[in-house]
Amino acid sequence: MIEHTKTGPLYIVLISIHGLIRGHDLELGRDADTGGQTKYVVELAKALAQQPDVERVDLVTRRIIDSQVSTDYAEPIELLAKNLQIIRIEGGPEAYICKEELWDHLDSFADNLLSWLHRQPRLPDILHSHYADAGYVGVRLSHRTGLPLIHTGHSLGRDKCRQLLANGLSMEDIEQRYHLSRRIDAEEDTLTNADMVITSTRNEIEEQYELYDCYMPEKMAIIPPGTDLDMFHPPTCAGKDISFAATLEMSLHKQDKPMILALSRPDERKNIIGLLEAYGESPRLQQLANLVIVAGNREDIREMSDGPQGVLTELLLVTDYYDLYGLVALPKHHSSDEVADIYRLAAATGGIFINPALTEPFGLTLLEAAASGLPLVATENGGPVDIIGNCHNGLLVDPLDKPAIAKALLTILENPKIWQKFSENGLKNVARLYSWETHAQAYLQKIQTFSQYRENLPKMPPVTKTGRYPARAIFTSIDHTLLGDPKGLEQFVQFIRENRKKFLFGIATGRRMDSALAVLKKHHIPMPDILISSLGTEIYYAPQLVADITWAHHIDHLWTPKVLQRIVSGLPGLTPQVKSEQSRFKLSYHYDSNIAPSIEEILTLLRQHELPANPTLSFGQFFDIIPARASKGLALRYIARQWNIPLERILVTGGSGADEDMLRGNTLGVVVANRHREELSLLGDTEHVYFAEGPHAWGILEAIKHYDFLNL
Repeated sequence: MIEHTKTGPLYIVLISIHGLIRGHDLELGRDADTGGQTKYVVELAKALAQQPDVERVDLVTRRIIDSQVSTDYAEPIELLAKNLQIIRIEGGPEAYICKEELWDHLDSFADNLLSWLHRQPRLPDILHSHYADAGYVGVRLSHRTGLPLIHTGHSLGRDKCRQLLANGLSMEDIEQRYHLSRRIDAEEDTLTNADMVITSTRNEIEEQYELYDCYMPEKMAIIPPGTDLDMFHPPTCAGKDISFAATLEMSLHKQDKPMILALSRPDERKNIIGLLEAYGESPRLQQLANLVIVAGNREDIREMSDGPQGVLTELLLVTDYYDLYGLVALPKHHSSDEVADIYRLAAATGGIFINPALTEPFGLTLLEAAASGLPLVATENGGPVDIIGNCHNGLLVDPLDKPAIAKALLTILENPKIWQKFSENGLKNVARLYSWETHAQAYLQKIQTFSQYRENLPKMPPVTKTGRYPARAIFTSIDHTLLGDPKGLEQFVQFIRENRKKFLFGIATGRRMDSALAVLKKHHIPMPDILISSLGTEIYYAPQLVADITWAHHIDHLWTPKVLQRIVSGLPGLTPQVKSEQSRFKLSYHYDSNIAPSIEEILTLLRQHELPANPTLSFGQFFDIIPARASKGLALRYIARQWNIPLERILVTGGSGADEDMLRGNTLGVVVANRHREELSLLGDTEHVYFAEGPHAWGILEAIKHYDFLNL
């Protein structure tokens, strides 16, 4: 039985997988993956750890061992305070790779993170995922533990896709470069399964989350991020006394002029090229002010990746075209410690901070600039609408309208009273509305409902083990995997009988328990130690075939079969299978691909009705809907945990789409050769998945040799 126990002080786990994350000297702007999110999660972790009701905060990210980056990112644990640490978990290659290349490694990261969590004195009260990749991991951890999941998107794939299309890229180019379909699917899944989604602004909900099938405003909470008011404050000395001024000496002829400051990554979406063109087309702006664009750090533009290289090259070309030498500075280097001084330098000159991005999910730099005394000009698309609306400290502009950008800057520069009013309003209202202390208190109040009770899955199996404790296991599906070649099956059965004491033998099938047992008996296959049936919704233990009641309670969460039946029953091409194929946690249909909607369309329909479920198509003709917390892979991992068998010592075999999540991650996967294995073609680039040349049971035997399974 799943027990609900009231918790005391909170243990919170924040998950932010990509980017270079450490507790000091954040390399903001180094690349597209090391920006505002990196700073946000570190500051959030620090703020939460300081709250009296918080026992412990762990910020989990990916461990990186790469000579091209600091050795800091290879340290498994970085202690930031007595109750706060950064935990680095292995997942994928050791090298630092961009977030778009991480997708095939997230299942392994999830397996490793759950293993680490189970080694802690207790499980956390809250999981909080940041960005789509962490959402993917968070959903799987939540399904496997029953822990509540909080999510922050930071930026969203559908909105990014819309912006890229507006910039002239084709869907084919977008998919090839950004893998947006996987990201959007992960976001939809996360929004469906998360208990709460934290956003920074109402605009983010209405303009970005509204694009998703699973758009549930009632699930979303607006909690604006904070800013460090000890670090970001108005200048206390003249601009010439701020050390960063020396960095600009060679670039600017008249340093005493007001500074128009932009600070962002060299990313097309940040629209700093458009800003430079707006400045180049306005002689009056050039007369009144200098333009300083701080766009990350660089050594040699020629050696940078295509995106940043293109932006920086274009900035140099535009500067040359408008002959802006002496008026524009594009410094090559700055440290994270200098950022606050850069804002203060701009404020000391009577300057302005501008964020001209095509769209901005929130805009932490706006808060930092305002806390430093700078008036703002910012994009009207996204978070700046709320920030400037709340603080009354600047002007909003259409980022694609260059004359409008110039006009807004001139309005403030030419009117000292407006400059002073915006500066004072920003200082007052940022301190009132956007401190990290305020954010942390609002956060804890919002999650209180979810953190009060926690499901506890037992750490020991619900049935007594036999006298042997196998150190490894083999799990195989039945149809078109184990069955299909009589001679191969005979050889496999012989292998099982000869080595039965060396591993645990399990079956994972879409069939019901009675149907599976009949097939096993017919083909003289030994009784398995564990039978996972009905696509992972039922677990039975030999020899008495005792049902795992704990698992049944766990997967019953938010399961509404009658509602699902009503939604699906009207769809063409779906015919209910016979009653013997249905079960408490499985709705089964025959699927006619000629007239039935695609699986993606059915999933979209379920999401639009706010129904978390796991739809699966097997062998191109059998369609099943099971609870969101159930699957062969989730059941397998539950068993691995209960029986204390490392996933790395579990050989998993499959031959259809229903087996996919069983094969992903740290298990030793094998896809046997059969006519349905194209359903698993996406696993071709996945770690620990072997595509056997042999069909059916021959493929399993081939994989046993490939992995040298008995000697693991």
